[in-house]
Amino acid sequence: MIHVYTGDGKGKTTAAVGATIRAIGNSLKVFFVQFIKGAHTGELEIFKNFPELIEVYRCSTGFVYGKPEPSQINVVMKCIQEIEILIKKQHYDLIVFDELTVGLNTGLVSKEQAQKLIDLARDAELIITGREAPEWLIERADLVTEMKKIKHYFDIGIKARRGIEY
Repeated sequence: MIHVYTGDGKGKTTAAVGATIRAIGNSLKVFFVQFIKGAHTGELEIFKNFPELIEVYRCSTGFVYGKPEPSQINVVMKCIQEIEILIKKQHYDLIVFDELTVGLNTGLVSKEQAQKLIDLARDAELIITGREAPEWLIERADLVTEMKKIKHYFDIGIKARRGIEY
């Protein structure tokens, strides 16, 4: 099954982390891929406690403003090649592609690359997160949840807080 958590509201990665913790709690093998994000996050500390059940792969390009730099595209190309190898050689029950839609929307990841990754993950439960999921991905998914922002403290200048947003 393919799950997509999208929208402009808070909670997409949090939902994926929750599903990951549930999977680990049931002794399922998880592959958690973070596109874009490179900063330390609290969930990584939890994941470290279960090395036999979760493999975390971070494809850190930093945030993309406007058109991606060639160096950022090269980083993602290498990451995708490594992700493909890992999925082919190891069985995972759950695969998370965190912020994959951001990679698609910024041009770091092509539609063809994303479709290939999704195809490779066909034997696992797959969660894809990120804003503005493209229509083709929504159509392909079995479950789509849109996180809708009604009100957010970021809008009044409150910054991301350790332990809450990361």
